[in-house]
Amino acid sequence: MGESASDELLIRLIAERDSAALEQLYDRYERQVYAFVFRIVRDAMASEEVVQELFIRVWNSAGRLRTDEAAGKISSWIFTIARNLSIDWLRKHGRKPLETKEEGALEREAAPYSTEQEVEHKMLGEQMKEALGELNEDQKQVVELIYFMGYTQQEVSQRHDIPLGTVKSRVRLALTQLRKKFDSTWKEGASP
Repeated sequence: MGESASDELLIRLIAERDSAALEQLYDRYERQVYAFVFRIVRDAMASEEVVQELFIRVWNSAGRLRTDEAAGKISSWIFTIARNLSIDWLRKHGRKPLETKEEGALEREAAPYSTEQEVEHKMLGEQMKEALGELNEDQKQVVELIYFMGYTQQEVSQRHDIPLGTVKSRVRLALTQLRKKFDSTWKEGASP
């Protein structure tokens, strides 16, 4: 089984109790799922517990998922389970779930896009790509690691030997620059 095995193949192998396939799926999604869960529960230990419970559920439920119908939907299934487990954890601990951007994203993913929404989504993606291209290399690096790859600021600091304060400054400056770019873009778009 190669490193590039599809999610569908991994789920089929997990259903056959192939622990190496579960390990590969875990390696593929653990960081992203952890970051997603942490944004909901806001607790590092709880996030780790939820991620562990998620992969136990994947192990136990893989046989019930019809992979022939799920092509391309495995990641949605994983994040839906993560969201549900996160909300369960919050309720169990007497905390009210907050509406997060990720939750809204899952709902939008489940709903079919209209042609107009697809065009807007693509245009926004292009604008974001352009705006990221205007950041300096240091800012771009930390934004990509934190927001697209799911690393924490502490992990970026440790793994890339950058002082934590510098990581935080780069993120703050990058977000300020992106916010200015999008504020001006949206104001221009809103003008008649």
